[in-house]
Amino acid sequence: MIAAQTSTLETASLYLPLEARILDMRPLTQLEKLYTIALPEGMSLNHRPGQFVEVSLFGIGEAPISICSSPSQSGNTFQLCVRRVGELTSALHRLEPGDSIGIRGPFGNGFPIERFRGKDMLFAPGGLGLAPARSLINQVLDERGFFGRVIILYGARHPSELLFTEELSKWEKRDDVELHVTVDRPDDNWKGNVGVITTLFQKIQVDAPNTIAVTVGPPVMYRFVLVELLGLGKGIREGNIWLSLERRMKCGVGKCGHCQMNHIYTCLDGPCFSYAQIRHVEEALS
Repeated sequence: MIAAQTSTLETASLYLPLEARILDMRPLTQLEKLYTIALPEGMSLNHRPGQFVEVSLFGIGEAPISICSSPSQSGNTFQLCVRRVGELTSALHRLEPGDSIGIRGPFGNGFPIERFRGKDMLFAPGGLGLAPARSLINQVLDERGFFGRVIILYGARHPSELLFTEELSKWEKRDDVELHVTVDRPDDNWKGNVGVITTLFQKIQVDAPNTIAVTVGPPVMYRFVLVELLGLGKGIREGNIWLSLERRMKCGVGKCGHCQMNHIYTCLDGPCFSYAQIRHVEEALS
């Protein structure tokens, strides 16, 4: 059974894209652009933090892209952060406001934010992982009174690759957010932390039994971040550590099998999993 499917779009086919319109687009880095998208007739995407959509261009193809805007801020629009890495995403980067794209979804299970309320939140995204994490971070900040401490650890390879720099500055200025940012390869103007994201864990102390940890990034990063989380403050519980997995979720509805990991379909059962759910699935973190 498909979990967390849309309610406002339930009359639309899961297999046929809706024609959506690009309202705005702006560069974030040399490779990433931020798109603000509107569905037809003022429809709401009605997504959850951590879900994704299938984006298509006629004659080129379709690809899964994480939703990076929070439901609390989206209204009748939503945002996608698109990295230029192939034919489809390169074509998307050539589009302009007013152009149309196809949208299916939202798909998958997002982060169960209802289970997080009352807890301290520790976010540890790396690189492009800040895009899907941003959806949950902003939802938590918009519901700030329901959560304890909010700690954000963010790592990128180079200062020029940092995403959402304006929001990073806003988060840094907040009294109720603890933000630490690091880069692997600094330039001459960088004054912040230097090193991989795991070097930031030595800067924080957490109440492990009361902490939810969310990490989003490439699989190679997870292995090292998990070591830190499982040992931090006598260890955050495996069921309280959440990850978003990258797989080729081509159909989004559990039919094509491209995203299958043993008995798990990432597009249906994920892409958001607790570590307890996937710790024994060998290919999950490979």
